[in-house]
Amino acid sequence: MNTMRQKMVAGNWKQNGDQALVKTMQDGLSKLAFNGVEVVVCPPFPYLGAFEAKGFKLGAQNLSLHDSGAHTGEVSGSMLKEVGCQYVIVGHSERRADNSEDNDVVAQKVQQALAAGLTPVLCFGESEQVRDSGQLFDFIQSQLEPVIALIGVARLAETVLAYEPIWAIGTGRTATPEQAQEVHQFVRSYIAEKDASVAANLTILYGGSVKADNAELLFAQPDIDGGLIGGASLKLDDFVAICQAAE
Repeated sequence: MNTMRQKMVAGNWKQNGDQALVKTMQDGLSKLAFNGVEVVVCPPFPYLGAFEAKGFKLGAQNLSLHDSGAHTGEVSGSMLKEVGCQYVIVGHSERRADNSEDNDVVAQKVQQALAAGLTPVLCFGESEQVRDSGQLFDFIQSQLEPVIALIGVARLAETVLAYEPIWAIGTGRTATPEQAQEVHQFVRSYIAEKDASVAANLTILYGGSVKADNAELLFAQPDIDGGLIGGASLKLDDFVAICQAAE
């Protein structure tokens, strides 16, 4: 069952990095070949054009709701596509919190990404309060429903999902492989009720303090198809080790 799904490791640099890191990653990753794993690097906007993506793919961390126009500071999907992006992260918890992106905005951004020919990496996940309240599955469903309502379940096949429990991002706390698998399994079942084929083939990543030493156990879970990596994606050796764990 697992073999038909694309394994993926995506590095989200967030607001980090410089030209030196671009060069280190470019040189390091272009020398390696990962068997059956799509490796994606998502640096800040100014560095996208500096990468010549060999042996890996480029992704952006956000995109505009608009195609073009008087939107100072915004970057459209078509611009991202033109500088070589194939992926774009949408709905990261930091953008939901810092930039007030609600579920409807996130759904519209998924639609914009698809319209530009980009693969959105759609993030979802709960806070500690939500997990403790017993509302976990309802909450996650409420994050995914507006997307499916807008683009339809068939087009979900053109996306990648990323489960990121907010309480495990940058905290050093990681969801146990069992906790992560439970949510991944729920999401896949929820989508399977609408379209079994889309659900079976959908790549669902785990993100939240993934490191070289815990990646293998996480990736061994039946419904976890790889990782969206934060801090560890800024160090070449760590990132490579995580990519190797996905092999």
